[in-house]
Order: sequence, then C-alpha cells, then structure tokens
Amino acid sequence: MSLFIASINSGSNGNCYYVGNSNEAILVDAGISCRETEKRMKRLGLAMQKVKAIFISHEHSDHINGVSVLSRKYQLPVYITPATLAGSRMELEPDLIKAFKAYEPIVVGKLTITAFPKFHDAAHAHSFTVSNEGIRVGVFTDIGVVCDHLQTHFSECHAAFLEANYDEDMLENGRYPYHLKRRVSGGLGHLSNKQALALFLSHRPPYMSHLLLSHLSRDNNDPQMVHELFSKHADGTEIVVASRYQESAIYFVDGSMPAGRKPINKIPESIPVQYSLF
Repeated sequence: MSLFIASINSGSNGNCYYVGNSNEAILVDAGISCRETEKRMKRLGLAMQKVKAIFISHEHSDHINGVSVLSRKYQLPVYITPATLAGSRMELEPDLIKAFKAYEPIVVGKLTITAFPKFHDAAHAHSFTVSNEGIRVGVFTDIGVVCDHLQTHFSECHAAFLEANYDEDMLENGRYPYHLKRRVSGGLGHLSNKQALALFLSHRPPYMSHLLLSHLSRDNNDPQMVHELFSKHADGTEIVVASRYQESAIYFVDGSMPAGRKPINKIPESIPVQYSLF
C-alpha cells in the first residue's frame, strides 16, 4: 500500500512526473527529450520497463516534447483527449493513442488514474490523480485558478505535485511584457505562490506527507523563498521544490506522516506490496 513519486523535470523548459508502485508506473507528461528522461530515470534507479503509459495534461510544448519518441521506443500507450491530440500535432502510432474522459478512471496494472478538468489556456486541459490501494497522489500544475475540482481532489491526496509558478510582486515588477504578465496571472494561466499556499492551508488533508512545489517560473519566482514560505506552515508535511534543471529524489508515500521524512534514492526491490481491487 504505497506509491513512489519523483519529478523528472518541472518548469517551462519541460515537465515530467513519475508515479508508480513497486511493479508499474506512469508518467504524467513528457516534456523533455526521451534521452534526457532516460538519463534522469537511470540516475534515480527507475526502470523505463516499469513505465506502462504516459498521460498528457495538455498540448503545450513543455509537456509533450518527448512523448512521440518515448511512446514509439517503448511502445507506451499515450492517454490523451482528442482535442489535445489535435492541438498537439504529435505523430503517434495509432494503436498507442488512448482517449480518456474526465472522471472515468483508467486502470494501469494496480494503478488507477482519474482525470478532471482545469482552467488553463489549452484545448482541453486536465489534472490527474493516481491511486494505489487507497494511497492517492495528485499532479496539479498549469492551473489558472483554484476551482472546486482542485479543492476536492487536493483534499484527498497523500502527496501532490502542486504548481507554485510565480511570486506576485516579482511578476508585476519583472521584465515580462504586459500581455504576458496578464496571461500568467489571469484565470487561464498559472497559480501564484499565494494561491497555492491558500489551497494548501485550507484543503490539505491531515495525512498529506509530501508536497512537491512544481512549475516554478525561472524569472518570477525564487526556489528558496517559496520553500521557506510553505515550510512555515508545513506541520509535518515534507516540502520539496521540484527543479527545472534536474530530477528530484524519489519519495515514498505510504499514508503515514512522520515529521522530518527523508527522501530515498532508489526503490527498494524487497518492499512487499499487497494489492486489492478498486
């Protein structure tokens, strides 16, 4: 009864998130190259052979750049909505294209993946939760506004990748042109540190063990600042800032929340996992 999670990369230069148990895993998005994904997973001791599918949140290039090559090389099914596929212009093998719908669970081995819609300036954007025997992890990035869907699913997660894209003052006083500032901070752009923290404080469940702050802006945020901001309110939840330059450690999510939880560097092959049907 556990999940292993890692950020392979997180930022406007590419997004890719790993969620799996001891036997199988999925990737949410694949926005860095196949070669770089392989290198980073190898450094973590994660086997590509355990990855059984890729789930696509939306068609922006920083979420799909590596999808076509990864899918073709490893014959991985790509779960994507028709509108997102059309917008992406990706060339995928027809038999590897799998459509999904919001709130219709998809079973991959012992993992259950559920999508739900989000506000973002894309054709048909979705967030995902991944569960295994009652343990649930959310991947919540590229979100313009905190909606009821996000509040509900965040409140049920034992761990989450949560966007904290920008500091409001840094964005407002930074070098971005006016139209881009409005795009980022508008209701179809990204979550600010303030918005993400408000969600964390108001809807964090008592059993949330890990929060990986994700998709930080290079120009409009500061990793140390946002880590300190959330750590003040962590109350036992491990706060991690996912990097735009390298993979994170692997984190073991088992439903408990001991203070000072430390990351592990490799999935122990000997961990026993008992499964039940969803």
